[in-house]
Amino acid sequence: MNAASVLSVLKPSVTSLGYALFLAVNAAGVWGGVFPFLPMDFQTHEIVLRFFLAQSLTFAASFLASAVGVYFLPGPTRTFLVKLTSAPYAAGWAALIAAIYLDDFALELVTLGGALLGLGSAGFYMLWQRLFASQDPESGTRDLVTGSAYAALMYFSLYLIPQAVTAFLIPLVFLPLFGLCIALRSREITLDQPMFEDVPREHPQVYRRILRDFWRSALSVGTLGFCAGVMRSLAVADPQVGSLVNIMSMAGMLVAALALLFAWRFRNVHLNVIGMYRMAFPFIVTSFLLLPLLPGAYQRGLAAVLYAAYSAALMIMMIQSAQVSRDRGVNPVFVYGFFGAVVYALHDIGFVGGTFAEAASFIGVSPDALVALVALYLLGIMHFVGSGGFAHAAAREAADIEFMALSTPEPARKAAEAKAGAAKGAGAKKDAAKERAAKGSEAARRLEAGRKLAAAQRPPAEASPAPSAPHDELGPDRIAAQAQALREHYRLTAREAEIMELIARGNTVARIAEMLVVSENTVRTHSKRIYVKLDIHKKQELVDLIDTFAPAR
Repeated sequence: MNAASVLSVLKPSVTSLGYALFLAVNAAGVWGGVFPFLPMDFQTHEIVLRFFLAQSLTFAASFLASAVGVYFLPGPTRTFLVKLTSAPYAAGWAALIAAIYLDDFALELVTLGGALLGLGSAGFYMLWQRLFASQDPESGTRDLVTGSAYAALMYFSLYLIPQAVTAFLIPLVFLPLFGLCIALRSREITLDQPMFEDVPREHPQVYRRILRDFWRSALSVGTLGFCAGVMRSLAVADPQVGSLVNIMSMAGMLVAALALLFAWRFRNVHLNVIGMYRMAFPFIVTSFLLLPLLPGAYQRGLAAVLYAAYSAALMIMMIQSAQVSRDRGVNPVFVYGFFGAVVYALHDIGFVGGTFAEAASFIGVSPDALVALVALYLLGIMHFVGSGGFAHAAAREAADIEFMALSTPEPARKAAEAKAGAAKGAGAKKDAAKERAAKGSEAARRLEAGRKLAAAQRPPAEASPAPSAPHDELGPDRIAAQAQALREHYRLTAREAEIMELIARGNTVARIAEMLVVSENTVRTHSKRIYVKLDIHKKQELVDLIDTFAPAR
């Protein structure tokens, strides 16, 4: 990989830098309930515990309230209320700073500051999520991932600032900067997208389908959050250990973001949250089993590793939430609020449960052993529920998180563009037919490979839609293979390719909306985007393009 390729992957935008600054500031106090830039003698066990409980409980409750509220009152989410969100965030930091100097009211101020920061932090996360979801998939995901990578670098850079002024810079300088970034970028958002115009109560079946399709994904991330919360309860008693956990969390997020960016640079990446959790589950269970058997250094290391993995999982959760909002045409606040409510509630349960278990003694069982027993039991229960429970039915996995490759090798790209240009129009149709005839068996082999890949990627219930128009005279396998080829060449998303194929088969907008359990407005929006990407203007042109398209491989 040359230097230009590296720079193209890591090149930040205004959005990603603003998001990075927000994450770095959160890690300086809100994230994890430790304050690496406040005096160490101020950070007593009671102070840290009070703050973290108030902040984390308010944070989780804000996500739940947002998901429920946007379902019944979607109007306020159509505007970016940056000033309203900034107020509790700034007030929370002011209360936290005041607690340093007012010893008699320190506990009250810390509790108030934690609650206000939890509310303001949740509000900012919602604003960022709406910003990422409103962008096209490539730009939104790139900004989110690069922002996560730069957040770690900014966090480490904060250590270069004198500790005495860092806490004051956050509400006076850093908060206005990332708030201004959101305010400016929000003006460029097109608010006539289905996700913003959506009125949830007009089609509740769409929202019920989302909850049914993705609750297991939320539970998987939440289980990791539960484990991180348990270990945080063991580490929070020592501020120095808490700071180590923060550093490891940011380092883990940096490594995960860079790995994803570089993999995404050269090829399409597909992630499945449930599958990733199943791979990690044996290691998580084993780590808790060893907890009472190994010394304190293992405990601190486990807390750091789990929080690093949890940080990476939260980044993936945001990407999936944005993808669901675009694909299903629903308000991003609802999707992200639902995910966040499940994940952060389980994190809080882990923290509270670990805190009480650590302070308790039960028939001679050591605190570490009791924490391990409770954690292993709840991990088993959550794994049992997520796998289908007593029904013994295979759990329906949510769709993969999709990343379209950021680049295509130059020779292949140029050849594909040349073939795509030749494939358009009536004259191009004849040329493409002659070329396919000349290629013979090689073309047949490519079509067969495309058919198998397309069939494997479609959900079972939608693998063979019933033909509703004569367009299937092209052959159902042929349509699937050509749709897959068009998707790869024109960088269509999985949902766009799915709708394109259904349109080519002659399905109406109403029928497609019924089959995919989305609103008709969402189908129309996806159709417009498909036509723009393919540079066509009507349905017959789409059918002709599917019939004639034959890119070089």
